[in-house]
Amino acid sequence: MPYGKYKGRLIADLPGHYLNWFARDGFPKGEIGRLLALMQEIDHNGLSSLLDPLRKR
Repeated sequence: MPYGKYKGRLIADLPGHYLNWFARDGFPKGEIGRLLALMQEIDHNGLSSLLDPLRKR
């Protein structure tokens, strides 16, 4: 995450409540917003384990 309370964290490691806040208040424009929206959808649907193979690299 490039800014805010969770600056320096991987987007995949952001807590669900933070992603849900963006979903309610609006995602930023551009690629960061698309990535946050995607991560919120993954987290909301309980699919975070799909990212495990990427973390093992």
